[in-house]
Amino acid sequence: MSILIDESTTFIIQGITGREAVTMAREVLDYGSKLIGGVTPGRKGRAVHGVPVEDTVRAFTERTRVDASVVSVPPGFAADAVFEAIDAGIKLVVVVTERIPRKQVAQFVEYAQERGVRLIGPNCLGIISPGKSKVGGVGGANTERAFKPGKIGVMSRSGGMTVEIANSLSESGLGISTAISIGGDAIIGSTYAELMPLFDSDPQTAGIAIYSEPGGRAEYELAEYMQSSGSRLPVVAFMAGRFMDEMPGMRFGHAGTIVEGKADTAVEKIANLERAGIGVAERIEDIPRLLKERLGEGA
Repeated sequence: MSILIDESTTFIIQGITGREAVTMAREVLDYGSKLIGGVTPGRKGRAVHGVPVEDTVRAFTERTRVDASVVSVPPGFAADAVFEAIDAGIKLVVVVTERIPRKQVAQFVEYAQERGVRLIGPNCLGIISPGKSKVGGVGGANTERAFKPGKIGVMSRSGGMTVEIANSLSESGLGISTAISIGGDAIIGSTYAELMPLFDSDPQTAGIAIYSEPGGRAEYELAEYMQSSGSRLPVVAFMAGRFMDEMPGMRFGHAGTIVEGKADTAVEKIANLERAGIGVAERIEDIPRLLKERLGEGA
């Protein structure tokens, strides 16, 4: 199995005629994903790599099943695109657009929660279940090499590090059940803790690998989940940006990595993760070894 997506998942791309979205469309189709069309207002009747373009999301949802939408539109229009997808009845929305105003993100994240919609992102690369489907640009044109089917779930605030972790797990023989680029912004639709119950319920997933950064509450929420839930899954995390501990108020990498106090620092987050029984890797390449140890498979 997998979480959120599988080989039957149908989806559209909002903003499909944009340069990056055209490339994404080609890549997901080449991977075998069920991309059924795209939306760009005023471009109805066109096609992108053989899939139809419509003016509205409802033009698709009124005639066929649409399980998910990838929002790849300029930041000034992204919120409207997310609201449109939710109102059209789509239950999984992956927002790859970055630099969306924070107030707008907060509004559509809240709306998604009210409507029972799973939102991933913004500022993410999407989701992949290797050998089944990918929804978004994660993995690029070299998806098969980095993402081998297997038993480890991956969550990462960095799109690039999603690939790096997956590659190390694939090379080690552990492979990936589902990998999710959750987004690096201060406000995102789905956090580690919110996605963990899905992984816990997935029989294919035997462990979790996480890439994280200073700033924000996500790691504390994950630790609280692990301590209170009785999760069956061993978790290993890599914490980047340790050099930021002496630089309060500075930002590293993503918009969400703002260190405002001691609790936001890498060293405090690492200590808290370890208290919750979460392993912390010194290097990305240490993650497979630590997971194998926790799974009783040795090195």
